[in-house]
Amino acid sequence: MAGAAARAWVLVCPVLMLGACGGSQQSLNLSMSLKTGEAAPRVHTKTLADVGGDVSRITTYRQPDERMYEYSVDQAIATGKPVLLEFATPAHCTPCDRQLQMIKSLMQKYQTRMIFVHLDQYVDPEAYKAYQVPGDPWTFVIDSRGVVRYEQAGSMLYNELESAIQSVL
Repeated sequence: MAGAAARAWVLVCPVLMLGACGGSQQSLNLSMSLKTGEAAPRVHTKTLADVGGDVSRITTYRQPDERMYEYSVDQAIATGKPVLLEFATPAHCTPCDRQLQMIKSLMQKYQTRMIFVHLDQYVDPEAYKAYQVPGDPWTFVIDSRGVVRYEQAGSMLYNELESAIQSVL
């Protein structure tokens, strides 16, 4: 019986951790997010230009990379380049901080071939609603036609992120 309980806990623990970052476990519904193959919502989100270049007004991330705030989601999709869209609110989510660090490192490698956008729940709650994101971190990879090709709730490994990026290049 102890083995079965341990296996059940291994399955439940990641969901509880995700709920801790994004809200109550009662309201967390993992099946409600936007799915692979659907058109990505073209919502306007805040950019550096919208906040007069003051990056602290667009993210709670303590080590932001300004390139992640150059485009609104609708602008990024309209470029015809693939887009990595990261929903992360580092002010209350430690895994979000780690995820953004990995994305910054991947951005160095792929920045000429795709656009990277970070959205913070405190700044762009309408994007969270449009993408049906109940918690964070949450990652979407959108192809050059504006179709969601990858979506993942929770923290990812570097290789998982890179594989998702390569799938749309």
